[in-house]
Amino acid sequence: MDWPSQCAVVIPCLNEAATIEPLVGEVRQYLPVVIVVDDGSNDGTSELAARSGAEVIRHSKRRGKGAALATGWSRARELGFSWALSMDGDGQHAPEDIPEFLRRAEKTEPELIVGDRMTNPDGMPWVRRRVNRWMSERISRLTGHVLPDTQCGFRLMRLETWAQVRLLADHFEIESELLCKFIAAGQKVEFVPVQVIYRSEHSKIRPVRDTHRWFRWWWQARGWHRTRVLDKPLGGMTNHE
Repeated sequence: MDWPSQCAVVIPCLNEAATIEPLVGEVRQYLPVVIVVDDGSNDGTSELAARSGAEVIRHSKRRGKGAALATGWSRARELGFSWALSMDGDGQHAPEDIPEFLRRAEKTEPELIVGDRMTNPDGMPWVRRRVNRWMSERISRLTGHVLPDTQCGFRLMRLETWAQVRLLADHFEIESELLCKFIAAGQKVEFVPVQVIYRSEHSKIRPVRDTHRWFRWWWQARGWHRTRVLDKPLGGMTNHE
């Protein structure tokens, strides 16, 4: 597949001036079209992203990660791309892992491929590791599939399939909802190992508010899935092949 003509990279950002310019430069070595969605930054993120060759879409005020991703995915479809590779703008996703997503997409043709940091999570802070495993276990039980890393934002997705799935999340719960909705729609989801990179960046997650949002989403999701999948055995997702 001619990936440069078929896949755009979408990077949602909030105050990522310290990392966005070198990140976009490295990403464009693999996929030249990068769409940065600036979700209300006040630190020059937009200017630096544009200087590095990205197309920049700016939200005038903060609308949330989920909303920023939706803006980027919609723009990628407008430009005629069939796929979108989503990455965070804080440098925690390694561009050199991009080829593995593309190889997996060509090999097994899933609709969604998610980065799996939990294969080797040694660089992940202990609290985040525990929270991620807890959330992944809950969502695995909910969907009836083994999902090793439900919170990783490093993902390759077929845009036509995304356009047919109704998503409601506007914030960090988007990662959980996207997985659940693809699985509920019978779409093929796979995982590929990715590097764990944590430096000194401060997380954009607001612990109280975003935890409340996630639990509110969780109770809604339980209602969506309860009658169909909670009593099924775990299995069905592909990790390493």
